[in-house]
Amino acid sequence: MNGQSGPDFSILTDKAFQKLYQNPEDCIQYSQSLLISEKNIEHKVVLRKIISWAYAMQGNYVQAINTSNQKEEDGLDVKQSRFLKLFEDFNLADQYQNLGLYDQSRKIIAGILADTKLQNTRNLQERMTLSKLYQLQAINDGISGKYNEALKNFDKSDQYLDHNNEENTITRQENSVFRSLSLMKNNRLDESKKQLDRVIHEIESEGKSPFLEAFSYEVLSRYYFQKEEYTTAVSYLEKGFAKIENMPYNDMKLIFYELFTQNYLALNDTGKYFHYNNLYTDLKSKLDSNRKEGIQYIVKLLEIYHKKNIEHQKQSKLKQVQLIIGGILLLIIGTLVCFYYELRRAKDLKKQLVFFEKQKQIMVLAAHTTATKEPLTKGNKVQDKDLTKLSEEKENEILEKLKEWEISRNFLSKNMSISILSAETGINPKYLSEVINSKKEKNFNGYINDLRINYIAYLLRTDPAYLNYKVSYLAEYAGFSSHGAFTNVFKSITGMSPNHYIQEIIKNKKP
Repeated sequence: MNGQSGPDFSILTDKAFQKLYQNPEDCIQYSQSLLISEKNIEHKVVLRKIISWAYAMQGNYVQAINTSNQKEEDGLDVKQSRFLKLFEDFNLADQYQNLGLYDQSRKIIAGILADTKLQNTRNLQERMTLSKLYQLQAINDGISGKYNEALKNFDKSDQYLDHNNEENTITRQENSVFRSLSLMKNNRLDESKKQLDRVIHEIESEGKSPFLEAFSYEVLSRYYFQKEEYTTAVSYLEKGFAKIENMPYNDMKLIFYELFTQNYLALNDTGKYFHYNNLYTDLKSKLDSNRKEGIQYIVKLLEIYHKKNIEHQKQSKLKQVQLIIGGILLLIIGTLVCFYYELRRAKDLKKQLVFFEKQKQIMVLAAHTTATKEPLTKGNKVQDKDLTKLSEEKENEILEKLKEWEISRNFLSKNMSISILSAETGINPKYLSEVINSKKEKNFNGYINDLRINYIAYLLRTDPAYLNYKVSYLAEYAGFSSHGAFTNVFKSITGMSPNHYIQEIIKNKKP
């Protein structure tokens, strides 16, 4: 994000941004050296964000959040410029996306982009921030399966890249790689390949960005995997991984490990499959732990900042407006606190599945017998009474949000719980539970397991590559903790084991 108020600072931050894509450790060292002598608040905010991005690329989410939020220490008495307020909102949306809270990120960005006056700004700082916001929103759209919307937002991001510097060039190239990925997922393979070839040629000819080279080769490998040319896919993965192998781009390395695992599984190379699967599992465990700590940390920061805002509101003429903002912060804090503590209380997934099976048997038994036991009757009356609190319009709204969420495939996450679903959809967990029980006619675990098994069954029917995968990989991919748990749930839903189901598909495909 290039500060434009002074030519010297512009050149220095442009160099810092370029280092971000060359080696995050060098970027941190260089940017911190600039920050020590910098006095301008806007300049300090931009430098801290660059350092924050470098930490996030390494998977150090706590340090990323801490660094980018230190701007509050510059003092609440300083009147914020429009750029600082815009950048503050952008920073929060970016942090939510890094932590996997895509719905929260999307809502913040949508609110900012609704300001038509801001969209017409000629301020170069604000235009660069808007470009980043459209890029973030496009990524959120892609994660939700809204690929056409993602493509439109990448185009809008490019429209604000009208300054001739490295930051604009790198962001435009990054958008091109993301755009080709969206085209690929939208089954527009030829367009995706042409887009990739162009941007790879440009990035390689410049030779300035190992990160972007690795990113473009990673996406190119996905293209060949989708074409079932697994050997070619592996060759581009190796070429891309070599660019970052000795650098701490841990977020990107995790993606490479996963893609190596999938390709070697398809090639029936057991040795390399287990090697990369172990690397993937170890790094994913570490980054997931860092993400949880990041969520806990951002909740604490929001609590601290809220208290500071309350004190500042007493001296401000805009007290009513700030109280509304404080209320919004409290709602965000409450949601994240529930999300974090629910994760900590989560038990072993296998135990949850056993519990789900018991609950399912109880529900089936109850459906075929009369409600003669008084405790069960009373429980049903309480539930009916609670359901009357939700209007038909509200229920339909919740069902629509659930339908959109299902497209995102976040139900494949091993840590999925009703609190996480609440955080991702912005729906009260009590209302979620009521609607799932009444409209989906199953409890939360049953609902998630149905989505998982139906999605795996769909992949097995439509993508021949998955027929060659081991059941243990399908189980892990679907979010189950073990082969046995996956098999039990699969059989309870389809009436046959995964192996039996796969054999039936293969037999039906034969002439």
